[in-house]
Amino acid sequence: MEFNGVMGGLYRISEWIMRFAVINILWLICSIPVMFLVLISFLMEELSQIILNLIIIGIVSPFTLFPATAAMFVVVRKWLTGDEDTPLFKTYFKGFKENYVQSMLGGILYNILITVMIVNINFYDQMENLSQYLAVVILILLVLTIISIFNYFSLMVHLHLKFRILIKNAFLLTIGKPFNSLGVAVTNFLIFYISFEYFTFLIFIFTGSLMAFCSYFYFNVLFKKIQNLEDASE
Repeated sequence: MEFNGVMGGLYRISEWIMRFAVINILWLICSIPVMFLVLISFLMEELSQIILNLIIIGIVSPFTLFPATAAMFVVVRKWLTGDEDTPLFKTYFKGFKENYVQSMLGGILYNILITVMIVNINFYDQMENLSQYLAVVILILLVLTIISIFNYFSLMVHLHLKFRILIKNAFLLTIGKPFNSLGVAVTNFLIFYISFEYFTFLIFIFTGSLMAFCSYFYFNVLFKKIQNLEDASE
């Protein structure tokens, strides 16, 4: 049954709200260990406890959060490439299974890189003179690394490359296309900030799925431009 006019518009809006909410809830459920540890972190007061909890999150997330996020990217890729009516549960869990190994390996590598960078930032920031500038450089690299995670997921679900090539291309895409990377960073930061600062309920129905959607949207636009340039040069 189809609706026209205002009713049709409201129906489409409610349909998309449902889609984003379902995928976001599936993402949260499949990431329960990490989400539980994150919530506990907000209740902790001692720094040592928070650091220990963050270490545990870093160990657990490659096996839960990263595969769950990869599955979410599989679904939003379907939406943005024209398959809007893809079955949500089937597509999500199929994506979870098919991308589990690569997302897990990516999670392990990224967590190691981020941990090393944070430790080095803290180390050099406490020193004087030129060492503090080195901390700023590493901080910039840390931000680029975090942005490359979104490109890593987009490349994973779009091209199905080998792990080594995925990692390399994720970083090359992040560094080589600075305006695209800036768009991903700013958009996701705003979604994250608004969700946690003003509308906490969004975390449970929109935040994750909306960040994945926007990240893949930027990637898809960029990928089409690159393809058009390659076609034009042939």
